[in-house]
Amino acid sequence: MRAGLAMLVAAVLPLAAAAAEVEGVKLDDRVRIAPDTPELVLNGAGVRTRLFFKVYVGGLYLAQKQGGAAEALALGGPKRILLAMLRDLTAQQLSDALNEGFAANNPPADQARYKAELAELTGVMAALGQAKKGDVITLDFVPGSGTRVVVNGTQRGKPIPEEGFYRAILKVWLGERPADADLKKGLLGQGA
Repeated sequence: MRAGLAMLVAAVLPLAAAAAEVEGVKLDDRVRIAPDTPELVLNGAGVRTRLFFKVYVGGLYLAQKQGGAAEALALGGPKRILLAMLRDLTAQQLSDALNEGFAANNPPADQARYKAELAELTGVMAALGQAKKGDVITLDFVPGSGTRVVVNGTQRGKPIPEEGFYRAILKVWLGERPADADLKKGLLGQGA
């Protein structure tokens, strides 16, 4: 009995350690976004499509896995949304999509409350010029620092304080009217 259990555990462990792969993009199962933050786990991943074009692979990293959007949004602490580009996009396209998703998923009071923060974030995106196929953009929330944009491992702009703003941004993907319903399911580990 013990030998059978040991063989089962040995067979499952390599699968648990393997990175996820979506559309040829490998996503780490675990990441650490800052030296003083706990390790985050890949909650789920999927593909953002627009019409019939595959735009990017998205991955959501949290301190602990969450199966529901409300639970993922309510979870405090560090978080990461990863966007691995599958096609070239202009900075304007990135900013427009972010603004549209923000407006569609946040009440007017939050839109007004975070207007300056959203303008700062879209300003960082605009400064990128464009996102090329193969680029990896992460939006991280680091407690004590704020929301930061990292492109291909390099931080862009200054961190934007306040966890409430990061939650409002996450609603672009996890809100009631997400950018892509199948991607939302993927990010929540529910498959597409």
